[in-house]
Amino acid sequence: MRGIATRGNTIAFGTFALQAQECGWITSRQIEASRRAMTRYTKRGGKIWIRIFPDKPVTMRAAETRMGSGKGNPEFWVAVIKPGRILFEIGGPEITEELAKEAMRLAQYKLPVKTKFLVKEEQEAAVEATAQTAAVES
Repeated sequence: MRGIATRGNTIAFGTFALQAQECGWITSRQIEASRRAMTRYTKRGGKIWIRIFPDKPVTMRAAETRMGSGKGNPEFWVAVIKPGRILFEIGGPEITEELAKEAMRLAQYKLPVKTKFLVKEEQEAAVEATAQTAAVES
């Protein structure tokens, strides 16, 4: 799996987000564990958006099975992640930056990829700065 995420790489719904820094697979169980960790820490305040969906089945054969006789059965589902992809967003009037950062840190521990905490205002400022430098160069 190569390249960076061209879709789903900006904050769309919430104020704070968790962005993937490397590629990999995230299983449905890992997504659910991260969601539960964030929900418990925020005491069900605010809103959490899950921006990824496990739509790729991973098949496995039974151990000690002979070659042939078709493909194995789907064992679990994964979401394919590229660098730059927004995984989770959180927002709401009662969600402060410190609360969101700690909730995202707890969610990070449940995931197999390196991630980064983002704030919507900082991301928008960075996008505007790149747009201005591109306009100056052309």
